[in-house]
Amino acid sequence: MATTENNVKKTVDFTDDYPTFQPEMKHTHTILIPDMLPYHFEVLKYILMQEGYKIEVLHNDSRAVIDEGLKHVHNDTCFPALCVIGQYIDALKSGKYDVDHTAVLISQTGGGCRASNYLPLIRKALKAEFPQVPVLSINFSGLEKGNGIPMTIPLLLKMAYGIFYGDNIMTLYNQTLPYELEAGAAQKARQEAIQLVYDAYDNNTYKKYKQITKQTLEIFKKVKRSQEQKVKVGVVGEIYVKYSPLGNSHLEDFLHAEGCETVIPGLMDFVLYCVVNNINDGKLYGRNSFLYNLVYKIVYFVLHRMQKNIIKIFKQDGTFEPLHDFEHLRHCADKVINQGVKMGEGWLIPAEMAALAETGTDNIVCAQPFGCLPNHIAGKGVARTLKNMYVNENIVPVDYDPSATRVNQENRIKLMLATARENLKNKQK
Repeated sequence: MATTENNVKKTVDFTDDYPTFQPEMKHTHTILIPDMLPYHFEVLKYILMQEGYKIEVLHNDSRAVIDEGLKHVHNDTCFPALCVIGQYIDALKSGKYDVDHTAVLISQTGGGCRASNYLPLIRKALKAEFPQVPVLSINFSGLEKGNGIPMTIPLLLKMAYGIFYGDNIMTLYNQTLPYELEAGAAQKARQEAIQLVYDAYDNNTYKKYKQITKQTLEIFKKVKRSQEQKVKVGVVGEIYVKYSPLGNSHLEDFLHAEGCETVIPGLMDFVLYCVVNNINDGKLYGRNSFLYNLVYKIVYFVLHRMQKNIIKIFKQDGTFEPLHDFEHLRHCADKVINQGVKMGEGWLIPAEMAALAETGTDNIVCAQPFGCLPNHIAGKGVARTLKNMYVNENIVPVDYDPSATRVNQENRIKLMLATARENLKNKQK
């Protein structure tokens, strides 16, 4: 043990009783990322590797991960924090990594919920088990500065394009998989599309998003699909359990196994939601300087214009349904709740549920970490209003926490699917 401690002192600078990630560690350390976004992280990982970082996305998701989380995080704390910390600790204990040359990375929005405490929670857990492992933070809210991957404007642009490409691949894959006539064809198309994006970054042509979007569409159009109508199920909710297979008990896989088409709103919607909330803070509360608000307005204009162009390409092609225009989401939110309600995923959840209902996806799983009050209020709290507005909307809220069994979660969804299938039969008559 003494030898390990001596090595740690040589390689790690401890500040305020925790190690910080030094610039030279970029060449010596492997950075672990939790498995939150199965489609997007493949692209974002590649971008960071191009910057010289050694990145690995964790895919360990056994019960041991949850148990490790429970050892280090109070079960009243946010369930996503428990999952992320459990995944880190389980991976570090696996023997696969040199813990003296390993770091972990977490991104945070800095919203008004328990998720803003991830950094100290992760550091406390690692201090108990692996005190030499630094924690990097990516955030734009001032939670922590100088201990993360430097976010230059070129890198931010690369990541923004990467999020759009991840959204495209996720959308096309989910609209292809349930209808494929040859098993594995959709997965093959997905890998081909990811490679297309990799090549674009290698050749520095990643900014040609219109061309790449068209090429991605062509890749998925080659997959032979049946014309059978299937139940469409939208997935909304807290950002982690909405996307992460570990956090939502492999919800997407379950819905595919049930013969459903899964409809998951894009990650860029969440990014735009965060940008708009900063702009709204200026309008509603007089916060931030004129320059600060101007920068966010410019960012919003650029990202939203790109989104509209991608939607236009989808519509012109006519084969697949595009994701929602974010301005339409804001309009949907205004029917239900004020855009000042921004804690957690706030007004974005009812906005997505309304937009899904308007585009033929009446069946919705609202995935919530147990006890996540902002999301329960903006999710469960508006369900009755939405059902009054959209008479066929079929919403099931599902709680995800350490004590919730996968069987109970899936049984709740199966009850919703029984109604959904009956409704589909009635429509077909």
